[in-house]
Amino acid sequence: GLVIDGRTLEHVLHDSLQNIFLELTEKCRAVVCCQATPLQKSVLVKLVRSKLKAMTLAVGDGANDVSMIQVADTGVGISGQEGMQAVMASDFAISRFRHLRKLLLVHGHWCYTRLTNMVLYYFYKNLAYVNLLFWYQFFCGFSGTSMTDYWILILFNLLFTSVPPIICGVLDKDVSAEILMELPQLYKMSQ
Repeated sequence: GLVIDGRTLEHVLHDSLQNIFLELTEKCRAVVCCQATPLQKSVLVKLVRSKLKAMTLAVGDGANDVSMIQVADTGVGISGQEGMQAVMASDFAISRFRHLRKLLLVHGHWCYTRLTNMVLYYFYKNLAYVNLLFWYQFFCGFSGTSMTDYWILILFNLLFTSVPPIICGVLDKDVSAEILMELPQLYKMSQ
C-alpha cells in the first residue's frame, strides 16, 4: 500500500509528476491519502478513473469527503460524528468502517451474482418470445399477423415473467455470508 499526505499530494497532482505517480499507484493494492483537501481528493479520484480506467471506490465520513464520493464510481458514506453529509451524497451508507468488509465481500458478491442471473434470464425470456413469433411468421406466410393479442404481450412482460426475477432478486444467495467472509477470493472468482 501507499500512504501519502496532503502536501506531497499537492506536488504529485501537477502535470509533470502525474504519470510517475500513476505508475506507482498501479503497483499498489491500496492508496491512502491523509490530510488532503476535498479538492485534492476529488482530483485524485478523477485522475485514477480517467488515466488508469479503473473502477473507483471512495469511502468518507464527513462533509470534506462529499466531492470525492460523488466523483467515484461507487461512494460509501459512514455516518458518524462528522455529520450526515457524506451519507447523503453516497451510494451506500454504513454506520461503522468495520461494516465495509461485509458490504463489499458479501453484499457485493450477492448483488453481482443476482444481476448476472437477471441479465441471463431476460435474454432467455426475450429469446423465447421472439423465437415463437419468428416461427409463427412461417406458419402465416409472413403476413405480419400478430400471434397474440396486445394485452397478452403486455401481461407476458408485466405479470407472467416478473415473478421469477423478483423472487431471485430478493432471495437468491449462492453462497452463505459466513463462507464469503472467510474466503474473500470468491468475490473475484464470481466476476
